[in-house]
Amino acid sequence: MTENKAKTNKQSKTKEKMLFVLEVFIIDGPMTEKFIEQNPVVSRTIEIRSDQTLANLHAAIFKAFEREEEHMYEFQIGGKGPHDPQAKRYGLSTPLQDQLEEDQYTGNVAQTKIGSLNLKIDQNFGYWFDFGDDWWHQIDVMDIKKATPRKRYPKVTDKMGVSPPQYIDWDEEE
Repeated sequence: MTENKAKTNKQSKTKEKMLFVLEVFIIDGPMTEKFIEQNPVVSRTIEIRSDQTLANLHAAIFKAFEREEEHMYEFQIGGKGPHDPQAKRYGLSTPLQDQLEEDQYTGNVAQTKIGSLNLKIDQNFGYWFDFGDDWWHQIDVMDIKKATPRKRYPKVTDKMGVSPPQYIDWDEEE
């Protein structure tokens, strides 16, 4: 094989779009005891391409769990749980936040591609939505495979449990 053909083959493999199969679980948030009893596991399986961003993943999670209002969010990669200082954090960049907390984030969700995170099968990472209500999610990497051309991603491929309401009407719960 000539040197040029070898380079072309290597380049086409590195540019090949991979598909990440992620299972997203709600692990904590403002849910009633009754809801938790009726829905002990709430998860969504999402397929997303390696060239899509963490912001695309957020949008897919937001839609999959039937959220109504946008809030701040971040992804935490590595570490041993929520708020672990060893985790790499990826979030939204805002002027006020940039002034208050320099170097808070490893990267911006709108610019960080899924494929750049070096995720492995069986790895998990965190997603924190709504810093006031604290919706915590665990994301498990179930599979990494070649993306099917001409399919639209990200997409939800499986649902387990009912989505909890984003906001609880505590008066109705009493």
